[in-house]
Amino acid sequence: MRLRPVRPAGWRWDALLLAALVALTVLLTTGHLLGLDRAVADWADTHRPTAAYWTARVLNYLGQGTPLTLLAAGVGVLVGIRLHSVRPVLPPIAAFVLTYLTIGPLKLWTDRAAPSASIKEPFLPEGDAVRLFHTDGPYGVSYPSGHVANSIVWYGVLALLLAPLLRTFGRTVPPRLVTLVRVLPPVVVLCTTTYLGWHWLTDSLAGLLLGLLLDRILHRVPWDDLPLPGRLRDWDRPFISYP
Repeated sequence: MRLRPVRPAGWRWDALLLAALVALTVLLTTGHLLGLDRAVADWADTHRPTAAYWTARVLNYLGQGTPLTLLAAGVGVLVGIRLHSVRPVLPPIAAFVLTYLTIGPLKLWTDRAAPSASIKEPFLPEGDAVRLFHTDGPYGVSYPSGHVANSIVWYGVLALLLAPLLRTFGRTVPPRLVTLVRVLPPVVVLCTTTYLGWHWLTDSLAGLLLGLLLDRILHRVPWDDLPLPGRLRDWDRPFISYP
């Protein structure tokens, strides 16, 4: 059983993503980049007219984890039914487990407030709102951005399932469409979640790094070759290499 190739190839990119996430966290912990976060948040706060606010808010729904989870699971089930295989359901399950075990624990551990926390929580010192490891309560779950990480992971899973789904209807998916599905929503979510003041800029960058790392892990898995229990022999058809 061989791992599937990813682009760009090589484990060094995975190592670089992880190292960059660790380095970013260390820099924030030691007080660096906080001024940049504050400057971006202050600019967004003074350049947010009503029309732009609601446009960004609507577009930010592209990164909602629960709807994306349900959508990916639904597409996986649909492909599985059409191919008579359980394998298309495995990527959504793995993506849910990976995001659940990484994003949430990191948020709780780093305990960072969102840019708007000082408004919602008047007792929160202004200078502390941007720091990691500083507060308890519902507003200490800002780092990394779950919206950004989720959008990268889940649209990557949807792109993985899109081609097999269309092939079951006798159609092919243009490579540019796959790229668009994987790239455009995360970019939109990164920009809107920062612009709305729901995350600091470095929250979004951390979500980007973590999401890319998880995406590479998921795309390395040889889904068509994973061993399954004998009782599933009649539901064991491949889906990625399905003609």
